[in-house]
Amino acid sequence: MNHKRKLAMLSLAALVAAQAAVAADAPGALASVVVAPSATAREAGYDGVVEAVRQTVVAAQVSGAVVALQVKAGERVAAGQVLLRLDARAAEQQAGAAAAQVQAARAAQDAATREFERQQQLFDKSYISQAALDRAEAQFKAAQAQAAAQLAAAGAARTESGFYVVRAPYGGIVSDVAVVLGDMAMPGRALLTLYDPAALRVSAPVPQGAAQALAAAPQAEPLVELPGRTPDRLKPAGWQVLPAADPQTHTVELRLDLPAATRAAPGMFARVWLPGSDGAPRVTVPLRAVVRRAELTGVYVIGADGRPLLRQVRLGPASGESVELLSGVTAGERVALDPQAAARVR
Repeated sequence: MNHKRKLAMLSLAALVAAQAAVAADAPGALASVVVAPSATAREAGYDGVVEAVRQTVVAAQVSGAVVALQVKAGERVAAGQVLLRLDARAAEQQAGAAAAQVQAARAAQDAATREFERQQQLFDKSYISQAALDRAEAQFKAAQAQAAAQLAAAGAARTESGFYVVRAPYGGIVSDVAVVLGDMAMPGRALLTLYDPAALRVSAPVPQGAAQALAAAPQAEPLVELPGRTPDRLKPAGWQVLPAADPQTHTVELRLDLPAATRAAPGMFARVWLPGSDGAPRVTVPLRAVVRRAELTGVYVIGADGRPLLRQVRLGPASGESVELLSGVTAGERVALDPQAAARVR
């Protein structure tokens, strides 16, 4: 008798536990929120890249072996600072020979000057003819021209010898060094890359319609997002839409100048946000409603039968405790706030 009573009590306890589990897993017990459109228009994001307004690939004007490399990648340099030196021994010898030729030409000019002066005195005393004086004057002018030519050749030799010392055209940061000691530099061959960090911009290809909408609304303010940077979004110092379009993609290039204090480097990924470019309302959900599983990003949408169904979405920018949904959910649908509880509902 006692054994049967214990079995009945155990069966009753199991039934109560099962009913409690069913009540806990009931779809109606899930906390949810109805997705409503925002009063502001949806932002459209476009991928871009950070560029330097002034970026120079420094190359040599003459050929020669690299004998001194005085900078490295990532180093900041000043305008006029020596970056590297090439073997200039042959050029220096040519410059020395040109200087010696200048001295010889000047000596010949001095001799021709004195001779012309003597011939002038003799002509004044009628000791020589006009023809003799003309010959002396011609020799003097020829020597004078020869000295000027040698002086110009010596200046060119000195200038060419200066090409073997490569200097920074402006102050900036060395982003890449393409040579090592002993390499042979040739005219036009890239030696290193230099950019000015004080003048950076973001370049992004945008559709023609978005560019036209931006140009038609001068009060619109595009924003620049640099992932991993604080603040996440920056207001550009200025922006420009280039007048030509790409014939392959039918996009136009949008350039946005970054503020002077922005910490970025050329080649970094950036995203450009154009407010209200497509006219569609924004749809946002709380961040805690988003579930991430490997490469899947989604939310649990509660269907007409009251059961949650995982649906993949594409996220936009986050703002506070909410995030914008670019696709996957429309306004008026109900989204579960607790993804873990929604995943347990069968």
